[in-house]
Amino acid sequence: MIGLNSPEFTRAVTSKWDGERGPDGRPVVPDSILKRMEKVTIEEAWGVIGGKGYNYQFSGDWQILHPDRTLVGRAVTGVYVPTRPDLETAVQADGAEHGCIGGQNSWVIDTLEPNDVIVIDLFGKVKFGTFAGDNLGNSIYAKTGTGMVIDGGIRDLQRLYEIPMVSYIRGVDPTAIADVTLLGINVPVRIGLEATCVPGDVVLGTREGVIFIPPHLAEQVVIESEETRMRDAWGHQQLREGTYTPGEIDREWTPEMTAEFEVWRQQQTADDP
Repeated sequence: MIGLNSPEFTRAVTSKWDGERGPDGRPVVPDSILKRMEKVTIEEAWGVIGGKGYNYQFSGDWQILHPDRTLVGRAVTGVYVPTRPDLETAVQADGAEHGCIGGQNSWVIDTLEPNDVIVIDLFGKVKFGTFAGDNLGNSIYAKTGTGMVIDGGIRDLQRLYEIPMVSYIRGVDPTAIADVTLLGINVPVRIGLEATCVPGDVVLGTREGVIFIPPHLAEQVVIESEETRMRDAWGHQQLREGTYTPGEIDREWTPEMTAEFEVWRQQQTADDP
């Protein structure tokens, strides 16, 4: 189909993943990991993937719909370019050959599955760059149960806001999408000025912005986040009780402090139902 939309290409660019894959070649990070990811902060995720050399995975400065919710899911990507007649004709013909129906934005939406997050590179275009309105927004949420990341615009904001779907957008405009051509589905895309999203990445969105976590690092991210939360909980308790000073807590712990923490951790684990 259009662009480099092939399972073989997706497997090649996600070769570090050795787990389950979908028919489209995307890594299928387990739902259990996605659920645990909901409690991870951007900084915790960055601490892991940045340490592995993935330095261009975060994008901020969004307009966010329902910022009180956390967005987590597996990336399905789409990339657009400004249109030109010969390219548009070729893409439309290719879409027709493969049974694609409706506008090109619908072609991407038709591929979505539960716990996917649609990630669209519209190069920041808002006027005539409105990827979804209330109709397509309802379809996205019905298919995924998650949300969307649109490096471009949306329309029908009042109706879209009625859907409990977390959305990261660059702006709102009443115009319909026009003068752009879909170049690829499930290909690596640039989001913002310096973030790269690959199909199957775990998308984590909070009030700070969106980070794209390589699937082979997702489990490590949640494990280290859970460890950080445990250490923070113990440290905060010691500060409230006056056992240690901020200077003692906010640095490398002494062997005695570490031993006390381990005793406390075991007690918490034993108390869990």
